[in-house]
Amino acid sequence: MRKNDISAVDTALALVLLTRLPLPRLSSGSFQRQSKAVWAFPLAGLAVTLPACLLASAALALGLPAGLAAGLFLVTQVLLTGAMHEDGLADCADGFWGGFEPSRRLEIMKDSQIGSYGVLALIIALGLRWQALALVLDHDQLWSLLALALLSRAMMPVLMYALPNARQSGLSQSVGRPFRRAVSLGLGLAVALSLPLLGFATLALVAILALMTLGLGLLARAKIGGQTGDVLGACQQVCEISGLLLLVATFS
Repeated sequence: MRKNDISAVDTALALVLLTRLPLPRLSSGSFQRQSKAVWAFPLAGLAVTLPACLLASAALALGLPAGLAAGLFLVTQVLLTGAMHEDGLADCADGFWGGFEPSRRLEIMKDSQIGSYGVLALIIALGLRWQALALVLDHDQLWSLLALALLSRAMMPVLMYALPNARQSGLSQSVGRPFRRAVSLGLGLAVALSLPLLGFATLALVAILALMTLGLGLLARAKIGGQTGDVLGACQQVCEISGLLLLVATFS
């Protein structure tokens, strides 16, 4: 397979795994590259955030306030991702604090029902994101959100590489443990694409997101002994919220 073909397959795999965008059916053999395709996770973030930025930009151009434009931004992202990252955050909140043993925590995380911890996590996370997004838009920094989308997805493979799978089934287990080269390539790609958008503030954003990823990784290891697809989704959400807060502090 040629290099261009491999890049196209990896990008398509990342979109299949992390978005709900309509895509052509991939061959069964393509899915054998899942662990190598994690470098393209940032591109999936770009795919779901660029339409959200365009809609928010149109809303602002029509005279809507930043708060409503931020709401439309969030709706677009949720529709294009299927709220999979938000679901992971809620499941982690329920499982990490709803059980006393790793096996019970994993069982709770797999349960389709949502508990009090999950509801509160979603309310708090959505509130912080909405308010921070409105402030970022109010400071005319809409396109900086593309950098955050890239970098927050680049942290997910880092966690996949650093921690073992906590269970022998699920999305993360099916993808497999990625190679260091693929993880490094994804992070390098996210940084390279973010620099024109944020300049050297990208480095501060990477540092904050790395600290958040480390903290979540240590918590996941202590609570369930490793990572799952839910932990990866929570990682994206925690990184996005932390990055938004940093952007607000930088632009204010």
